[in-house]
Amino acid sequence: MLRDPVSRYLSEWKHVQRGATWKTSLHMCDGRAPTQAELPSCYSGDDWSGVTLGEFMACPHNLANNRQVRMLADLSLVGCYNLSSMGERERGAILLASAMSNLKNMAFYGLTEFQRKTQYLFERTFRLHFIAAFTQLNSTRAAGVELQQDVRHRIERLNFLDVQLYKFAKELFLQRVQFARQQERQERRWQHEQKDHQSKRQSEENQSQPATTEDYASQVARW
Repeated sequence: MLRDPVSRYLSEWKHVQRGATWKTSLHMCDGRAPTQAELPSCYSGDDWSGVTLGEFMACPHNLANNRQVRMLADLSLVGCYNLSSMGERERGAILLASAMSNLKNMAFYGLTEFQRKTQYLFERTFRLHFIAAFTQLNSTRAAGVELQQDVRHRIERLNFLDVQLYKFAKELFLQRVQFARQQERQERRWQHEQKDHQSKRQSEENQSQPATTEDYASQVARW
């Protein structure tokens, strides 16, 4: 599941603000975890409880930045967490291309902002049906954060790769939904035609059968 980058970033900030950490995450890549120098911590102590949005955005090592691209891309293509292996622009382009390629090759993915379409595509892809319809909840903690325009723009810059990925993902997702609906209409049309054909054939068979002769009991009664 992918999510609008700004909403996702704010949601993670609120999550961390309440004391969440990823201390147990090993961030393994090419068989090893990153060194402290490669992946410094944004805070000292047990967690980052109470962190302000400004503090959250100020940490250059914050893994919340472009998280969706990093989670989908093949990090080994850019030397994992070793930022000195290539320039930032080249690294970003490679990660984005890798994330897009991997996403395109997935049989299914959904978007948080399109719950009903996500459900429909899942059901069509895997021929499964959920008991209840997905619900679109817009009253999230992220939605409750009031942002100044300059702050929103800064978050978008920090998540530039995620913004590009989401734009690509949304376009591809809607194309898949449209294609699935076209297939569904074709299947229904074919089923309808098959049903009409069977009915017509049954009617022709009934008309071609010889008239039914009297049964033996009727003949005896007449005799």
